[in-house]
Amino acid sequence: MTQPKIIAWLKTECGWSMGVREIMKKYNLQYEDKDIIVSPENYQEMVEKTGQTLSPCVEVDGKMLADVSGEEVEDYLAEQKFITKTEESTEFPTDAACQGH
Repeated sequence: MTQPKIIAWLKTECGWSMGVREIMKKYNLQYEDKDIIVSPENYQEMVEKTGQTLSPCVEVDGKMLADVSGEEVEDYLAEQKFITKTEESTEFPTDAACQGH
């Protein structure tokens, strides 16, 4: 399996964003983490690329997955044969909403 080029527009602290990070960690995938809270430029770039304001957004080899959970990213990566899906547990849930945000 080849490592895809992955760019993720994520919030600093958010259940959905942590879920995406957990999938990257679970499968030891390299990715560019573009924090949209710390950097307004990253947020603007995400909006321009996706045409919407919700995060997380993950680009995999040029294919944009907008407003996704970690589970959805994991499913997509498995469908595209970038990973072989496992039932290994993660430190944080991969499909949990942001709390208090």
